[in-house]
Amino acid sequence: MSEKIYVGVDLGGTAIKVGICDDQGQLMHTYEGPTEVDQGVDTVIANIEKYVRHIVAESPYSWEQLEGVGAGVAGFTNVREGIIVHAPNIGFRNVAIRSVLEERLGKPVKIDNDANVAALGEAWAGAGKGVDNCVCFTLGTGVGGGLILNGKIYQGFSGMAGELGHISVVPDLEAIKCGCGKMGCVETVSSATGIIQMAKDAVERGDHTSLALVDKIAAKEVFDAAKAGDEVALRIVKRAAFYLGKTMATVAAVLNPELFIVGGGVSKAGDFLFDEIRTVFAQLTPEPLQQGVQILEATLGNNAGIVGAAGLLLRS
Repeated sequence: MSEKIYVGVDLGGTAIKVGICDDQGQLMHTYEGPTEVDQGVDTVIANIEKYVRHIVAESPYSWEQLEGVGAGVAGFTNVREGIIVHAPNIGFRNVAIRSVLEERLGKPVKIDNDANVAALGEAWAGAGKGVDNCVCFTLGTGVGGGLILNGKIYQGFSGMAGELGHISVVPDLEAIKCGCGKMGCVETVSSATGIIQMAKDAVERGDHTSLALVDKIAAKEVFDAAKAGDEVALRIVKRAAFYLGKTMATVAAVLNPELFIVGGGVSKAGDFLFDEIRTVFAQLTPEPLQQGVQILEATLGNNAGIVGAAGLLLRS
């Protein structure tokens, strides 16, 4: 075999996931091992090296075919210097991971935060395959984001571009404080956390809703209730979709992407959510800026981070 391969690393607090991709973003092999955060930074880095070497050794490919390694991590990263500035879930602070791994592996290494690499994965080999300009939202505990412009991650001057969850779109009278410290961020209403909080508030107010019978409300229960015709749940879903669509309209006016990709647990609500988002986007976006623009669900699931990390070697 003569083709080149690229390894992506998804560095999580519990597990380190690694995968081999070809130059088209096809994920061919995966492996997962424990992070062992409690053993300290040196052990975590040693595990990354071990798992990368293991997956290549167990594959049909040789070490010589490996062009490099990319890694995504939840936290603040200095991409240009290859430093993990602060990643609480793995206990890293100001760790020069790129230089350390390059020395250990003898291969080029690139890093970025998890939202950016997931966006790159979807743009490279997922829902955005073949599209050079797209914007990705990840709707989970918070609202993550990533900007892919001209086929590459857009970092901004300090590497903080793409913090889409912290675009302030909720009017002052309705706004609540976000985890970032500011008011009215889309994350407060369109994330799973925001949806759950709105449901809990409705129950506490005494609103007539089937959600009052649910012991522990999750976003899925809210969507299920809305689909069953619960008016309170439907109002919550429409509110979440409205502010997400409004955020997309704002982003469209600035970047004019061809595609919005939405992933994360909340996106599993499917067309029930997406149809509402598309309607709002059409209402709030000037006609020339919505021509040909699509809003699609992410397709790579939990593999987006691995694929995107591998893609850092080619598209960053």
